[in-house]
Amino acid sequence: MHGEPAYPDGFSHYASVNPEAPKGGRLTQGTVGSFDSLNPFIVRGTAPPFIRWNLVESLMARSPDEAFTCYGLLARSVETDEARSYVAFEVDPRARFSDGTPVTAQDVLFSFNLLRTKGRPNHRSYYGKVAKAEVTGPLAIRFTFAGVDRELPLIMALMPVMARHAVDEATFDQTSFTPPLGSGPYKLSEVRPGETVILTRNPDYWGRDLPVNRGNHNVDTLRYDFYRDVNSQFEAFKRGLYDIRFETDPGRWKTGYAIPAVRDGRIVQEEIETGMPKPYSALIFNMRRPIFADARVRQAMVELFDFEWVNANLYFGLYRRNGSFYDGSELSARDRSAGARERELLAPFPDAVLPEVMDGTWQPPASDGSGRDRTRLKTALDLFAAAGWELKGGKLTGADGRAFAPELVVGTKDQERLALAYQNMLRRAGVTLNIRLVDNVQFESRKQTYDYDMVPYIWDQSLSPGNEQAFYFGSAAADVPGTRNFMGLKSPAADAMIEALLAARERADFVSAVRALDRVLISARFSVPLFYTPGQWAARWRQIHRPERVALSGTLAESWWREPGS
Repeated sequence: MHGEPAYPDGFSHYASVNPEAPKGGRLTQGTVGSFDSLNPFIVRGTAPPFIRWNLVESLMARSPDEAFTCYGLLARSVETDEARSYVAFEVDPRARFSDGTPVTAQDVLFSFNLLRTKGRPNHRSYYGKVAKAEVTGPLAIRFTFAGVDRELPLIMALMPVMARHAVDEATFDQTSFTPPLGSGPYKLSEVRPGETVILTRNPDYWGRDLPVNRGNHNVDTLRYDFYRDVNSQFEAFKRGLYDIRFETDPGRWKTGYAIPAVRDGRIVQEEIETGMPKPYSALIFNMRRPIFADARVRQAMVELFDFEWVNANLYFGLYRRNGSFYDGSELSARDRSAGARERELLAPFPDAVLPEVMDGTWQPPASDGSGRDRTRLKTALDLFAAAGWELKGGKLTGADGRAFAPELVVGTKDQERLALAYQNMLRRAGVTLNIRLVDNVQFESRKQTYDYDMVPYIWDQSLSPGNEQAFYFGSAAADVPGTRNFMGLKSPAADAMIEALLAARERADFVSAVRALDRVLISARFSVPLFYTPGQWAARWRQIHRPERVALSGTLAESWWREPGS
């Protein structure tokens, strides 16, 4: 995206893999929730994410060791101009789908047209920026862009490629337990709806020796088991029913692993640093709902969340507080005064950024940690009052006599536990927070259709945010089901900053645009910022091994392997 690739032409493998990793065996992973589809490219249904990369490949592969650089996968060559007004690919003549048929430029064109018309909103948004797609040879395809967007060549490089002879275009947007036919290293061998998916290595996989694959995809069988809740999932791990666990709960990390298997070394616990921006975890306000249309109401709700008490009493003090959408990276505006370029970008939108956010002094509200901070309570009640809500008889009430009683929809017991703590904090201000715990399928459905007042969510960011920011924060995404604009943000300032970061040619201009976007998002006050772990908390049974060098984004399960004979 910016600068030069880290690896030269003819490189042998990524630095964050073990190219000598032994092959064979089985890797079992456990996840909470369920699924009712195996098509990850459509809005309908809930599909497991692992289908995408294990079964369906792209023209190029994203490097795990760089901010945003792609290397050849299905494509053996790529061409673009200085302006990046087009991109052309030549498909590797060795490339084969899992049924043995060759991958052609017509398959790429078919996939492009299919996803642009029937794919998820992000696909329709990205590929809608292509003015012309043309096959220029049996293995050659060219995409010409409608406008300036320097990321589009990389976006097109990552487009999923499916076999046109095996995909029914008429029923593609319907849920199905038959995944699209791709060219990936694994095939679907067994599916038990809602319970288990088993993938088996394709012995005839065409791309096993490519540099982007060497050291990856080391096991013969990938098994994914689904659990109803986190507790049953964790108990299954302790019994050895699956191999790797990435922990997110500090309490469980601190005390739950005090078991014989850890003490005698059969389970290995690791804290792994990453180089990525920290995930932005939050409780999202749905600004489409009148109850959260006023920024003062949203800010009052933020004031009443006592992070210090929650962290100390529920999470052993192991969490760090979210504030920026790009915390822990040079892209974050937190603790930084806006530079000249940022101020220039934001000048047309004088009301989009709060003064304290512009000068870098803003921080999320901090309490005295008592769970009953009177200063925070008074600030919140003043904000509610300014927005027309008064505390009467212990209940926060509007001018029309209705109670202030938003509903928070959660999908796991861990989310419910946090919600219950927040419910008690809000009660002091007369707020009645109704908590609704639903199953995974319903939770995902309600998220995709924006059927909630509040909902928890985590945005994972990269060091090279791009077109997906419009999918997350763009005005056009606010009214389209299935995007990640869960709050319904419609901000001309955010839209302009996204355009600026996409148009940036130099890294310095790019960083300024992202920081300016960060300031707009923070100032919009559409969420209660929660917390993040300092790094990855990973536990694994000792027969499972990982590369010594960690990728920029953390350790990746596709590079792990099983000890031979175990």
